[in-house]
Amino acid sequence: MNTNINASRATLLISCPERPGIISTVSNFLLEHNANIVHFDQHTTDPLAGIFFMRIEFDMNNFDESFSKLKEDLPEMAKEYSMEWKLSGKGERKRMAIFVSKMDHCLLELLWRWKSKELEVDIPLVISNHPDMRDVVEGFGIPYHYVPITPDTKAEAEQNSLELLKGKVDFIVLARYMQILSPSFISKFPNRIINIHHSFLPAFVGANPYARAFNRGVKLIGATAHYVTNDLDEGPIIEQDVQRVNHRHTAQDLKIAGRHVERQVLAQAVAWHVEDKVIVHGNKTIVF
Repeated sequence: MNTNINASRATLLISCPERPGIISTVSNFLLEHNANIVHFDQHTTDPLAGIFFMRIEFDMNNFDESFSKLKEDLPEMAKEYSMEWKLSGKGERKRMAIFVSKMDHCLLELLWRWKSKELEVDIPLVISNHPDMRDVVEGFGIPYHYVPITPDTKAEAEQNSLELLKGKVDFIVLARYMQILSPSFISKFPNRIINIHHSFLPAFVGANPYARAFNRGVKLIGATAHYVTNDLDEGPIIEQDVQRVNHRHTAQDLKIAGRHVERQVLAQAVAWHVEDKVIVHGNKTIVF
């Protein structure tokens, strides 16, 4: 994780059809704009006819002026190569909203890392469909909003949440938020809602995965952090991990062990998103 933000550093993410000359063109473009490359990663799905992905970190002198000029000129270069791109300055802190229900382990992991500056984000608010976490969240100095949900009030509750989020956040983290978001809500934050699912997807999609894993007699349990799409638990996967278990583990033991994995997996996925290390390609991700 990046714990030392360099205000003169920027990050450029690029994806485009593979063709000769991309690296040379981008490198020369950055050089012409007084940028000094400090980290460079690339990947192609096929050297002849695939999709090319690139992540570059670079420093700039006279940052404000140089960055502004680079951002102004970038679309012309990108058009020549049919590039999709994202440019961000390291001084630009992302704003993260957290949604939570009653379980606190993933929420607390994020708050601890935020407080210790391991996660360089702002957290303008936490939203929950239960009042249980209010004291915990407000103890960190973060506003807590209780938005109750019933089957009859789901649409109204989502609209209330959207009003609370309006203009305040760049992305959302579902820290064991036990509600399914509507397609309308998801469309407002494409590839900007991160969920933690308490199983090693695609195994045990949906509810009660630990009970189902126990009944199946699994030898590994896991957790999956992914972007939210309209297909339940099937969005692009950012990070996964597992822990070995055995016949002595009860269903409750699996839950306890699983929580440790969930916390780490979600925090890592959020860090990669914050550091602009993730490019979504179809239903997959490239994580640099």
